[in-house]
Amino acid sequence: MAGIKGYLEASDNDEMYSPYYCVDPIIKYIPKNKKIWCPFDKEWSAFVQSFKRGGYTVTRSHIDDGQDFFEYEPDDYDVIVSNPPFSIKDKILERLYELNKPFAVLLPTNSLQGKKRYELFKQGIQLLCFDSRIGFHYPDCMDVPKSWNSFSSSYFCRDVLPRDLIIEKLEKYDCPLK
Repeated sequence: MAGIKGYLEASDNDEMYSPYYCVDPIIKYIPKNKKIWCPFDKEWSAFVQSFKRGGYTVTRSHIDDGQDFFEYEPDDYDVIVSNPPFSIKDKILERLYELNKPFAVLLPTNSLQGKKRYELFKQGIQLLCFDSRIGFHYPDCMDVPKSWNSFSSSYFCRDVLPRDLIIEKLEKYDCPLK
């Protein structure tokens, strides 16, 4: 049972960062005229950098900068896109539905299950799923993402995708900024 303990329980370390290759699939579903809020991101994050490189207007915030997602909201944005801490996904999803804006957040695919989430998802949910698992960066290894992962991740979206379920091939590549 010890082998699946980490899969079933929240990690002590929510600081795992998205590789650039997992941002590309969601970008094509966000119209260029939309202003993006990345609420769990630092300036160097793959989300912020990828959207800026794509010509989007991006506002980013992070709790380290005194901008707590549960208390802070920028004045002008159209859609929320980010990789939030998985250990507080219920609280994050509640806030996302409360804000009533389109969103796309990367979460473990098994987040579909849960009594609290069921009540939220009845209001509408879309999924962008992949053929393989995302290898995230750890704080002590930002050059190369982890080559394997024990769980699958998907974008949980609301009012972003053209249909409720999309499954795509995940094209993995090294960091484009090297």
